[in-house]
Parts: sequence; structure tokens; C-alpha cells
Amino acid sequence: MAIVVNLDVMLAKRKVRGKDLAEAVGITEQNLSLLRTGKVKGVRFSTLERICQELDCQPGDLFEYVKE
Repeated sequence: MAIVVNLDVMLAKRKVRGKDLAEAVGITEQNLSLLRTGKVKGVRFSTLERICQELDCQPGDLFEYVKE
């Protein structure tokens, strides 16, 4: 996978539990878990916006492109 999801890193930096973030964003813990592991094909901009709002970060803090 060329896109790496760094959501776990940001959660640790902000000392936020995944359960709390899922609740604040309005998604299920299962969907957040799929996003955290990179097993999703896409993410809605509205969801991404709420995640960034809750974690006080930029989308680039959550995703990284790595050449294969």
C-alpha cells in the first residue's frame, strides 16, 4: 500500500482513545478500526474533517505517501 495511515500516531500524540474519537466523530469503533489499519478504500471528506477537528491536526498528519 502506497498510502500509510498514521491515525494511531496522532491518537497517541493527542492522548485520545479510539473509542472516544469514534464517538466524537460519529462513526462506529469498527469503522475507525478499519481506517486505522488502512483497510478502507476511501474516507469521506466530512469524516476526515471531523477527525482533524477533534485531533487538531491536518489531513497530511494522518496520511503519508510512501513509494513502493
